[in-house]
Amino acid sequence: MVKVLVAAPLHEKAINLLKDAGFEVVYEEYPDEERLIELIRDADAVIVRSKPRITRRVIEAAGKLKIIARAGVGLDNIDLEAAKEKGIEVVNAPAAPTQSVAELAIGLMLAVARKIAFADRKMREGVWAKKQAMGVELKGKTLGVIGMGRIGSTVARIAHHGFGMKIIYYDARRCPKEIEKELKAKCVSLEELLKEADIVTLHVPLVPATRHLINENRLKLMKKNAILINTARGGVVDTNALVKALKEGWIAGAGLDVYEEEPLPPGHTLTKLDNVVLTPHIGSSTLEAQERAGVEVAGKIIEFFKK
Repeated sequence: MVKVLVAAPLHEKAINLLKDAGFEVVYEEYPDEERLIELIRDADAVIVRSKPRITRRVIEAAGKLKIIARAGVGLDNIDLEAAKEKGIEVVNAPAAPTQSVAELAIGLMLAVARKIAFADRKMREGVWAKKQAMGVELKGKTLGVIGMGRIGSTVARIAHHGFGMKIIYYDARRCPKEIEKELKAKCVSLEELLKEADIVTLHVPLVPATRHLINENRLKLMKKNAILINTARGGVVDTNALVKALKEGWIAGAGLDVYEEEPLPPGHTLTKLDNVVLTPHIGSSTLEAQERAGVEVAGKIIEFFKK
């Protein structure tokens, strides 16, 4: 019997698909590395989300492992080189969280632009901070999208059609002409985007080329009234440089769902700043996205063992 280790929360529908296919399902939420090594020894397949990490140690301890499935997009918590060396298939669900992450990015834009989180905090403190909560509209503003893939283009579509925003983007590959035409989107250099955009939103994977893509020099290129949104990966932004930018007013604010260190340590400087809105890596944390991701990777595992 095929044994599937589910090492992260997975939608019930996905679990049932695996069981209905005749697989044994073992579930333990986010085991640490030592426990994961113990659990994975006799597993044929493992399913993770952004956690736990499937390290070389874990892969080398897995005697029967044939497939690693990530119920989501990013694969940076999986040692792909080690998996390749052992001939282990790695699959994910790239389209599943697209709408959910895009909607959160838009939500963060609104929250920062209209100072929603700040105003909420003040209300709870019994302070009527009407003057301090003066915000700006999204309509007519320039949105700079860094990474115009599935999520980036969905954010651009909502922003353009929903708020009348002007779209500029930077990507290693140019968008299909029909998308550029639909969104009246202009492909520009990274430097031009940072200088022109009122809001910059990040939608790139974390790879060596994108680590600290947004650093001190690039933050200084941005407008003083600009907003930075990151729902991609924490390491794409140099946190120390961002803290400096927010404190010293190089940019107006930021909306962050991801961090270089997760969970964000209690009392971190970011938590003390009024011009930043913080969420705990919830981009794909919707019922719909979790169902899509779970069902997609369960289907891929079933298909893999059928072959």
